[in-house]
Amino acid sequence: MAETEDFLGQEPHPVDDDLLKEPMKKRRRSDRDQRFRAFPSVEQSALKEYERLESRTRRVLSNTYQKLIQSVFLDDSIPNGVKYLINRLLALIEKPSLDPIYIGLFGSTGAGKSSLINAIIQQDMLLPVSGESICTSCIVQVSSGCCEQYEAKIHLLSDQEWKEELKNLTRLLHRAEEPSGEEEDAWGRDDAVEEAVWKLQLFYGNGAEGKNYEELLRAKPKGKIPASRVITLKAEEAGELSVKLDPYIRTQRRGWDGESAETHIWPLIKLVEVTLPKSELIPEGVVLVDIPGTGDFNSKRDEMWKKTIDKCSVIWVISDIERVSGGRAHEDLLNESIKACQRGFCRDVALVVTKTDKLHLPEYLRERKVGNQAIQSQREAVLERNTMIKLQRNKMLKEKLKSKLPADLKILEASELVYTVSAQEYWQQGLLAEEETEIPKLREYIRRRLLDKKRRMVTTYVTEAFGLLLLTDSFNCAENLQNEYSHMSVLRRFVEEKIQLLERSIDQCFAHIERPLQEGVRDARTAYRRLLGACLVRSKGNQGFHQTLKAVCLKNGIYASRTLARIDLNEAITQPIYDRVDPVFGGIFSRSGKPTDGLALMPHIDAFKHSLQEKMTEIGIRNGWKYDSYKRSFLIQEISAILGGLEGHILRKRRRIYESLTTSVQSDLKPCYEEAAQITGKKACERMKDVIRRGVDRQVAEGMFERAQQRMQHQFQQLKNGITEKVKGSIATMLTLASSQGDGLYKELADVKSEYKEMEKLHRSLREVAENAVLRRGMQDFLLRMSPSKAPPPSRFNS
Repeated sequence: MAETEDFLGQEPHPVDDDLLKEPMKKRRRSDRDQRFRAFPSVEQSALKEYERLESRTRRVLSNTYQKLIQSVFLDDSIPNGVKYLINRLLALIEKPSLDPIYIGLFGSTGAGKSSLINAIIQQDMLLPVSGESICTSCIVQVSSGCCEQYEAKIHLLSDQEWKEELKNLTRLLHRAEEPSGEEEDAWGRDDAVEEAVWKLQLFYGNGAEGKNYEELLRAKPKGKIPASRVITLKAEEAGELSVKLDPYIRTQRRGWDGESAETHIWPLIKLVEVTLPKSELIPEGVVLVDIPGTGDFNSKRDEMWKKTIDKCSVIWVISDIERVSGGRAHEDLLNESIKACQRGFCRDVALVVTKTDKLHLPEYLRERKVGNQAIQSQREAVLERNTMIKLQRNKMLKEKLKSKLPADLKILEASELVYTVSAQEYWQQGLLAEEETEIPKLREYIRRRLLDKKRRMVTTYVTEAFGLLLLTDSFNCAENLQNEYSHMSVLRRFVEEKIQLLERSIDQCFAHIERPLQEGVRDARTAYRRLLGACLVRSKGNQGFHQTLKAVCLKNGIYASRTLARIDLNEAITQPIYDRVDPVFGGIFSRSGKPTDGLALMPHIDAFKHSLQEKMTEIGIRNGWKYDSYKRSFLIQEISAILGGLEGHILRKRRRIYESLTTSVQSDLKPCYEEAAQITGKKACERMKDVIRRGVDRQVAEGMFERAQQRMQHQFQQLKNGITEKVKGSIATMLTLASSQGDGLYKELADVKSEYKEMEKLHRSLREVAENAVLRRGMQDFLLRMSPSKAPPPSRFNS
């Protein structure tokens, strides 16, 4: 992500590049209507109203844009204010209708992620499923679109990315000339080596594991690699695409015939995108992401793994019924999901328990400790156990979230954080009814999420457009040409004072992190040896571990594979700092809270916005802005747009701040990792451990944790500077634009009064749409309350 990014309301960029750019074409009505097929009729009506508002607003903006372009086309010099208008119009016209909602299914191998996606999209075998422990080998994204066919795009590592992995794989396989028998045995049991050997053999053929890096660079791969590094598959039916797709995303194992080209290029695959045609169950704009649980040895794939988690606004932690009660892998996934709430876009975490139809009735009855009513059937036992799991895990998950996240986060108010699902029973319904599998409940959650996001997006979009049309129309209003510097200068002085107050408020807000950081550093200095030791110890000693440790060192303290828990030495030894920082960090970036609390950043920015808007209203009333009411409205709307873009900027910087502790430690420890990675020969594992321990001891003594603390505080300071600079520059530009007689600002433009009047009607319609939506929800809830109770399940469920 770029260090500095433009957002609405900043200084106008040069107009020459953008003036003649054509706005994007309107979506055809038939295509737009297809987007609503996944929604019930009541929600379809609301979406159609939002779509109509958005579409008409884009048309008004496009007409206005074309008129302005024609009015300045032959001018040698275009006033800054007109440039600002044109560029803002173009930005709004080309603004995406809706950013995708990414829902990440995050779980261990064999947890049932692919089966769950297949059930949600109503395609039994689209993604490969297996009773074995590992099936899906890479990140898979599934979404619906307006295409007529089923389509999949397989994205491959670039040539440079593969060379980087190849270099690490060959370094990992390098060992002493004649190892002892003990070391040879340990070599054969090493997970990292097994995976490296298999990748090279699959890609280059048998014997590739014995060649060095230069030799393999000259070797010819067994599979054909497209120059575009993208393979596109299409099919008329889901089953047909599934057959084509299977070799690309199913984990390849020894014993595979290895003859197909798809199999040979499997080590290159980093991402698969699957698009469904006009799904009636998954609305366009939602992306379901199957995320392998531990990351990847390849740097690019591991980076993609992290970024995929961070761009998900919803994460479902997937755990099958037999492993939900605990275990390290389950806890690691839950912790990673909570970190996504701290550093990324994630605002919702839920636990989805799969395979709930699995139950041995005699064993369950023997261990059953709840309820007085006798269990008469397998179905009753499954439903009772599901209810108990929901109660127990919901409480435990909420407690865990409370310990890591700020208390006012909306996720902590959710009544339902746990779902108990059965994909198999969804298809068979031999034990449970469809509703009892909870697949429909997950679909409903997805629909409501999209509907709410569409509502918020259209409301913001129409409001911004209205403010812009107010100003555009005012340029040709003669009554607005009177000198009004007095009240604008008052407003400028007021803004300067409020910006200074905002700076002090941000300082006070960020100061809350200082004490937890200090306490965390103290804890880390006390506990780092124990935490590091736990990462360097395996139950069977060094057998099957010394090459994995080498892989850890090659990747600067991090190793990820599909079969082992993720190892991150940097994260492990900084965990005590995060334990102290997490609740406060989350509070700083919480969207809720009050300015008087002093902790959360956004309420301070909101208070700044409201104070400016109130001042504009006050000045307007006092100075009698009879014909200049457009200015007040424009300034109010434009400030909202500016600070809305500012919120996105803060969110992008948040990840860098949060990860600054581990990146700082990783940077300080890099020399010792590099030294350890060079060690080969007898007792290599113990020697590597010694190098790492000594390196960490030395860096801690020299202030490694204190440097990490300072770097995080420096990142906070940079964020504060960025906020104030953007606010100053953007609001200064806006106020200059709003002044009627700025230097070279005014120019007689084409008449846009008809566009302004239409935009005014659309803006009024927003309230009507909102009122209609509330009325529909009330009627829907009333009908649900008044509907007769559901009939008991068919008799076959009781057998």
